[in-house]
Amino acid sequence: MADEPPKRQGIGSLEIGLHILNYIAAAPRPPTLKELSGALDLSPSRAHKYLVSLLREDYINQINQAQYTLGNASLTLGIAALRRINPIQLSYAALDRLNEETDKTVSITVWNGSGPLVIKWLDSSQPISVNVRLGAELSPLNSAAGRIYLAHLPLERRRAIIDAFYKQTRNLPRHHGKPLSREELSPHLERIRQDGYCAFFGDYLPEINVLSMPVFDLNGGIVTVMTLLGLEQDTDVSEGSALFRQLRECADRVTRQVCGQQKAPDTVPA
Repeated sequence: MADEPPKRQGIGSLEIGLHILNYIAAAPRPPTLKELSGALDLSPSRAHKYLVSLLREDYINQINQAQYTLGNASLTLGIAALRRINPIQLSYAALDRLNEETDKTVSITVWNGSGPLVIKWLDSSQPISVNVRLGAELSPLNSAAGRIYLAHLPLERRRAIIDAFYKQTRNLPRHHGKPLSREELSPHLERIRQDGYCAFFGDYLPEINVLSMPVFDLNGGIVTVMTLLGLEQDTDVSEGSALFRQLRECADRVTRQVCGQQKAPDTVPA
């Protein structure tokens, strides 16, 4: 068994200060000194010293003479970080990892105004035969990614796209092998919106299962949609399956990166 690399030494007091900032940022309301010290396992006197330094540098503000919230310096840092975030590159990196971990065909799409556009496509070690590749524009109704976008569009724009679809074809969209009427489509899309995914089980590509999930930005808009597909015999994408959980974790992780979210620490260094 290889020895673990030694943990690099840091500055404990700086880490404590950052833990305090993270806790204040994640708290549902501005916490008090008592709440901070209790949650982070610090004595009130020790926590107060850190708060004084953070107040002095304008990283936090004190309100109501008892509660603490983020200050202008924290806001400046946040805005600078947001300017440097590239959601597409974050999605690319996450998809590379997902492809390696699952050995499934995966893709990323963006909305081009009328349908999903494939901007990244990675095959599995045993490529499947599908007529979709990099640069392809997918149907907004007959693709899993398309229904994700459609479910999140403003209602007027959604109706316009659906109207155009039904005028152009007599073939109804399908779900679990059954055709979806116009009346059934709206509740189907609402379910997709609530559940946060769309799955096909051989609906359009024989013996191929497809699963798509969205990546969101700070405003709740979709940045990209990640899709995983494979032969139904070895690609279980039903809710709760291993592949479902892996894609969910992947999409959620990118959303957190784009939105700057993280889990608050339970404790701080001693």
